[in-house]
Amino acid sequence: MEYTYYRYRLCVGAYFEMPTADARHLIPDHLEPLEVLHERSILAVTAFDFTESLVGPYQEVVLGVVVPPVVRPGKPLPKAALFPFMVGTTTGASRHHAIERWHLPHYSKDLDIKFDEGEGGITVRVRDAGTPVLDLRVTDFDFEPTRNVYSCFTVDSANRYQVNIFMDAPHTEHEEERGSVTLYEHPMTAGLSIAEINTYPFREEWYQAGLQTFEELESF
Repeated sequence: MEYTYYRYRLCVGAYFEMPTADARHLIPDHLEPLEVLHERSILAVTAFDFTESLVGPYQEVVLGVVVPPVVRPGKPLPKAALFPFMVGTTTGASRHHAIERWHLPHYSKDLDIKFDEGEGGITVRVRDAGTPVLDLRVTDFDFEPTRNVYSCFTVDSANRYQVNIFMDAPHTEHEEERGSVTLYEHPMTAGLSIAEINTYPFREEWYQAGLQTFEELESF
């Protein structure tokens, strides 16, 4: 099996309740949104500061809907399964790479993504030529060396794909509800009923410097 590697300085993410009606419109018909309550699904917001990749360093923000994983004999159970409906990056090279290799949907312009690290947390500010896209706040907890696997689903005009992604790094996760998200009206957030998305997360994750490993993309 051929692997693809990305090194990152940090990765932070959080999960927020969203309307299931929005989730169903954002994912393809062969997937189902995972609900936390009746008619309330899960929006995942994740930000990376990549230091090494096939296309150099860059920053990235991913908006995804959490869906049930495909469980296969002999394979690890994913910590979460996601359908990314929008990805934004700071460089054209990283955008073209991810579209070609992983079939990920991207916003077509370079973004400005800043990680403001302070005592007890990180705030990620995403801007498009000065226009606000989103602000994400993730808070810390106890870090432990971790290897987690996530499942990612993507599509193109003719095929459905799945890929497993491994994250190796010191990691913290908690449900203290101390983080936050502010979403702004922007093409990246189109399809989201912003006023109906919880501004506080029910779960937060933070990876310190580590390695992200993609398995080969599978069609199904």
